[in-house]
Amino acid sequence: MMSRMDFPAPPPATGLAPYSGPWTENEVIHLLKRAMFGARRADISYFLGKTCSQAVDELLNPQAPLPAPPVKEYTTPATANPADSNIVAGSTWVGDANTDGSVNSLRVASFKKWWMGQMVNQDRSIREKMTLFWHNHFSTETGVISYAQYVYKHHAMLRANALGNFRSLVKAVTIDPGMLVFLNGQQNVAAAPDENYGRELQELFCCGKGPGSQYTEADVKAAARVLTGWRNNATNISSYFDINRHDKNSKQFSSFYNNTVIQGRTTATAGDEEIDAMISMILAADEVAMYICRRLYRWFVYYDIDSTVEANVITPLAAIFRSNNYNIVPVLSTLLKSEHFFDALSRGCQIKSPVDFVVGFCRELELSFPPLTDYVSNYGHWNYLLSWVASLQQNIGDPPDVSGWKAYYQVPQFYETWINSDTLPKRNQFSDILMNSGYTFNGKKILVDGVGFIKTLSQPGDPNKLIDDLTRLLFRIDLSAASKAQVKQDILLSGQISDYYWTGAWNLYISTPGDTANTTTVKNKVRDLLKYLMDLSEYQLA
Repeated sequence: MMSRMDFPAPPPATGLAPYSGPWTENEVIHLLKRAMFGARRADISYFLGKTCSQAVDELLNPQAPLPAPPVKEYTTPATANPADSNIVAGSTWVGDANTDGSVNSLRVASFKKWWMGQMVNQDRSIREKMTLFWHNHFSTETGVISYAQYVYKHHAMLRANALGNFRSLVKAVTIDPGMLVFLNGQQNVAAAPDENYGRELQELFCCGKGPGSQYTEADVKAAARVLTGWRNNATNISSYFDINRHDKNSKQFSSFYNNTVIQGRTTATAGDEEIDAMISMILAADEVAMYICRRLYRWFVYYDIDSTVEANVITPLAAIFRSNNYNIVPVLSTLLKSEHFFDALSRGCQIKSPVDFVVGFCRELELSFPPLTDYVSNYGHWNYLLSWVASLQQNIGDPPDVSGWKAYYQVPQFYETWINSDTLPKRNQFSDILMNSGYTFNGKKILVDGVGFIKTLSQPGDPNKLIDDLTRLLFRIDLSAASKAQVKQDILLSGQISDYYWTGAWNLYISTPGDTANTTTVKNKVRDLLKYLMDLSEYQLA
């Protein structure tokens, strides 16, 4: 089967004018697959009852509260010192300042399982997709931070600010305890300025590496001096400013920043004041808005940004970003409501990330998990999914480096890095396992109920309609009529000529489920049909 993975199309020439075309299942599915992880049928039906503008507005305004923190679902080793036995099983470990290595390792693992669970059980909003976006953008690694309280605090900060103000988010990231560990900020002192964060603040977080980003090595050194004096307190799980470690002299920046001088300060508030001044200086550079809008474009639309997209989408989007004081929602609202976003060439042109693939599979195939009160079973199941996304090369919490995952910046492959001779067979293996035997933990199994899934489709007894419904829901690039006919013949009709072979079997299953032989035949055929569709290249596209 050929797909956009084989022949990537050029990006469309449309712009940011509001989309005014049809609002059908096709458009809703496209929006949900990009703004959420997978498009569940309940969500498709819900948003079909809205206009395009209303749907985007609701996705950008989460109504659900921020989730409860992860809980203690692990067993503390007897060698832990001090043991965290004061944390009752099923209650949260967040806020308990235990620095024991083995305990923190278990808690970091607990956090990552919990995060996977949040994505599987996401609310009807874009928040989960944006939380992962910012994690990729302000990339950190749990393996480097190691202290679970800092790991969770960093994540909670990204989640709380995911749809807020970029200026505020940059400030929060800059003095975040986890980031101070990850990029050596807590070791940055006047006598020996550490340039790590000052460099990445400009190169990766704000300005980028494009030709319009003309900051200098002197700017990196000046930024490092601005950032001196910040330290962490592991007991209080917070960062603080130490004026005695701060460079109190003035800092000169280059012409890229209009030769700005940030005045040295000597009071206890110097740390905040100088950082605020530096962030304002950086955001005054037009390239910042351009860079962030390109990052958002590659996350939600397509990786190829040619001169037409730059002129029709990125440049006006950046102007909206700046004119709205770097608030994120106006940018996303304009992009997701645009004719460009809904252009035919913008659909089915992304290769699903491992998280999109695994979480979207669970949600779209409506996998049934135990009640959330059964936290032991759920954390075990979420850990299983976590192991798969890591095996598919997207280990959440631990991107490969400070640049994030290569799929969002590596020229010229971009999304194509997700698919290779190792990961594609594993993707097929993942879906096959959950179609065949499922996965059992703590006596509870997760397994796709194929027959239960197709029962709710419009006409499951009609093999042509069944295949049409499944490909419409699961694929963004439709199969050809010849391919559908072949699938029908090989799987549903077992080589028979008449469609009634399947229709009769399905009707008998509905009327007489106790007919063991027929029921087994129907279930096996549905399983084989779903497995076949999941193994096609078209299923890898979003």
